[in-house]
Amino acid sequence: MDQRKEFSLIYPYFEDDTPEYRQMTSTTFHDLGLDTLCEKLSDDPRERRLIMDVLTHTTADPRVALYRQKVFVDILAMPQLRVKLTELFDKIEYLLDYSTMRRGSNEKLGVWYLLHRLGELNDYIICVETMRDCLCDADIHSQGLSDFRDFVNDLYEDSCFQQMKEDITGLRVRASDIKSVTVGINLNDRLEAISLGLVSINSKPFKKSGIVENFANALSSSDRINSTEEWDGNMHYQQIEKASGNALGIFEAQAGVMAARANPFMEARSRATLVNIPEGDGSRNSMFYFETVMNKMLDSLVKKLSDTLVKYANVAVINISKLIPEFVYYFRFAEFAEAQTAKGMTLSEPDIIDSKDALMDAKGIYNIKLALNTADADEIITNDLGFDREHTVYILTGANRGGKTTITQAIGQLFALAQGGISVPASYFGYVPVDCIHFPADEDKTMDLGRLGEECVRFKEIYTQCSASSLVLLNETFSTTSFEEGYYIARDSVRALLRKQSRTIYNTHMHKLAADAEEMTSEEYGVGAASIIVKSDNGSRSFKV
Repeated sequence: MDQRKEFSLIYPYFEDDTPEYRQMTSTTFHDLGLDTLCEKLSDDPRERRLIMDVLTHTTADPRVALYRQKVFVDILAMPQLRVKLTELFDKIEYLLDYSTMRRGSNEKLGVWYLLHRLGELNDYIICVETMRDCLCDADIHSQGLSDFRDFVNDLYEDSCFQQMKEDITGLRVRASDIKSVTVGINLNDRLEAISLGLVSINSKPFKKSGIVENFANALSSSDRINSTEEWDGNMHYQQIEKASGNALGIFEAQAGVMAARANPFMEARSRATLVNIPEGDGSRNSMFYFETVMNKMLDSLVKKLSDTLVKYANVAVINISKLIPEFVYYFRFAEFAEAQTAKGMTLSEPDIIDSKDALMDAKGIYNIKLALNTADADEIITNDLGFDREHTVYILTGANRGGKTTITQAIGQLFALAQGGISVPASYFGYVPVDCIHFPADEDKTMDLGRLGEECVRFKEIYTQCSASSLVLLNETFSTTSFEEGYYIARDSVRALLRKQSRTIYNTHMHKLAADAEEMTSEEYGVGAASIIVKSDNGSRSFKV
């Protein structure tokens, strides 16, 4: 797989063309009850927004729905893979959130930063290797997960990744292994310090010895002064013990520097060679001063190494981390599906129909929002419904609060979930994907809007946007005026939708409109309207069409 292309488990890439996505409004999303479903899926607001974003971006391209569906089937069938990947994703996100990688590349980067970066990159390598192993062992059938497995495998085999592993092996030194650092100071003929450099980083601590004895022996015996700049590995030194004064005061007391510093005629050059630790700055830790010196020496080297390591981290982790939210989308729905089927609810894999006549064939469908509040699966009332050339526009009537809105919602939910790649609340759902779902307002919102003119404006907007590939759901539209006026406007609206050939469910109290369904069907439109009625069960809500 070409890693240069943007890879996604939700928005597949096709060589020949790019699918066109249209966005469902947030009002429609709410009125379909999908926001309630999101709340059930996750407590995390970020995950809810992600799920909403996927479900509200629809396309009539069947390849997208099938691509997502196959990924979901794989993930649903492999709970152990979900567990392993979740653990790895949690670790990657933790590293990204709290790692030193979050520091800007222009900041001063010390040697300790470099050491921690090496340790973190080792964790990244382990994550990639573990992910590769668990994907190679998985029984994957979908194109999406197969491509992701190839992506991780290519990343593992990539020369840059291999070089990173070699670099980590060669450079990585744990801070806990560092026991001492040897620093070399070059002197001029006046014994003034003219430069300082790092000699070695040691795994052994220095051993205490007498500084006066060592210095005297070195000066009195020529063979004690090294003839080269090479260090002989001697680990003896004189530790400056903490006392009442600062470090300089202790050194002055032992080496006679205080007297020289007190001399008003002392040369300025000699004063400049003295390292003075400021008083009152709260920084008594000698390692603080060491790192300050080290940073000055190693700024350019550390920054160069750090930039290289960040590049490696981007290759190994950043591209994978971008896909974590997409995996979470599938994971949350898989967990939900398992919980619902455990309750006895029926969920099935949708079937994309390749037909010019049959546009939907739904068996045993139910409203998922209603099912969330139902403890007993036997209480769920299911229905069968289909869209085809003779039944493109349904006029749904029945008693007030008999379940018309619930059934209308269920149809919208089926298309939204199926095109999101998710199992649907039905025993069977065959469909042709829609380019968008329109559901202007529920009964309460329609009543609140009040004026007939506002309803007409909304319908005009929907009509302008919809096509023969759209799903239009109308809920008591044009019921806010007199019956006669509302009826004639609704009749014209149905004819207009027949002309557009949009799949439509228009639930209404206008029984006369339903009675005229056959009359409104015309060869001119090429599609037909039909009447369906929600049955009354002794005055109670039946939800049965």
